[in-house]
Amino acid sequence: MHALPAPGETSPVEPGLVDLGPGERAEMPGPDGTPASWEASVADVLAVLRRRMTGDYAIDEFGFDQDLTEHVVVPLLGPLYDRWFRVEVNGVENIPAQGAALLVANHAGGLWPMDAAMTALAVRREHPQRRYLRMLGADLVFRTPGLGAFARKTGATLACARDVERLLAAGELVGVWPEGFKGIGKLFRDRYKLQRFGRGGFVYAALKAQVPIIPVSIIGAEEIHPVLGNARTVARVLGLPYFPLTPTFPWLGPLGLVPLPSKWYIEFGAPIETDCYAPDAAEDPVTVFDLTDRVRETIQSALYRLLTQRRSVWR
Repeated sequence: MHALPAPGETSPVEPGLVDLGPGERAEMPGPDGTPASWEASVADVLAVLRRRMTGDYAIDEFGFDQDLTEHVVVPLLGPLYDRWFRVEVNGVENIPAQGAALLVANHAGGLWPMDAAMTALAVRREHPQRRYLRMLGADLVFRTPGLGAFARKTGATLACARDVERLLAAGELVGVWPEGFKGIGKLFRDRYKLQRFGRGGFVYAALKAQVPIIPVSIIGAEEIHPVLGNARTVARVLGLPYFPLTPTFPWLGPLGLVPLPSKWYIEFGAPIETDCYAPDAAEDPVTVFDLTDRVRETIQSALYRLLTQRRSVWR
């Protein structure tokens, strides 16, 4: 377990072990590549292949494939989380042990919105109950061939009121990045300055479901692909919300897609409770606006604080 140099401690992850699921743990390959470690890894891969071939796995009503996510996606993202971005996490105890909550975070990435994936992985790996984060994505994600189906298999769903309400009613943790494309496509000179949070749809959902809102502040994602410009004509031709120009993309071709190894911090803030509001508060535009602004200011203040604590972009 990693922890920011800030108040709040969490239990450490035992070195050399990886969790495969509730009650399952297996040794990862050690630095010396011991046979026992490699045998455990190979056995796990073979077990996944067997389940895929026999259909011995379940997919929920939203398309979430827990078996694929836990045994393929999580291990693949692990090296990015541990070694490339070296993610440090604080405040995971603010995420409820059970029941629904809405996690609201700042958004960045330029070419790849890796912040959503790293946040979901942080919840899964660092939370004592090893919970899954059900991410909300823009319709462009689900219109893209291949990407949409993969996103659903990893727990994402369309950012629409009906799906959010169903997930919260089912007691799930739901993650939303309300800056949307304005966040991931903003110029490097505007890094860590939060964009507009839409119309407060996430606050409406939280108020209606009477679930806590967890502000999430992410440092590091702004530097993986610094956006220096936007080729608007190219974006219009391709039907994209923006076409980023970075120090490496598109000049280096496929190599320009590789994210820079910035140092990441993810902080889960104290819950903002919504059950203290009247049952019809979700229908009051003033209440929704005020609470949206409160969440935004909470995240922005945390970002500034974390930036002052960061030693450098790279470590």
